[in-house]
Amino acid sequence: METPVLRDDLNNSYGLDLPETAAIEALETILAERIDAMINDDFNRLVSLLYRIDVSEPVLRQLLEQNPAADSGRLIAQLILERSWEKILTRRMYRSNQNDRPTTDEEEKW
Repeated sequence: METPVLRDDLNNSYGLDLPETAAIEALETILAERIDAMINDDFNRLVSLLYRIDVSEPVLRQLLEQNPAADSGRLIAQLILERSWEKILTRRMYRSNQNDRPTTDEEEKW
């Protein structure tokens, strides 16, 4: 995962205002702290964020049930980072596929 790209995407798409970090572990820690705060202070915002990021609810439930002693903020942060990275890769893939398509002039020649 590219930490700056991931951080920028989370900040621009979801307004998380995450600071610059050199390592993904640091980004995960900061995000986990923000999630813990949302769990305690603004649970509806957390649910909305998870919905917007498209974190799988069954996967989240299973992960939380299988790890009852783990920090739930860190587990959720990991899922958010994984899902966000998947979306970045998907956008890159479709962007590169768009570049491979023939231009309008080439299509008209057909």
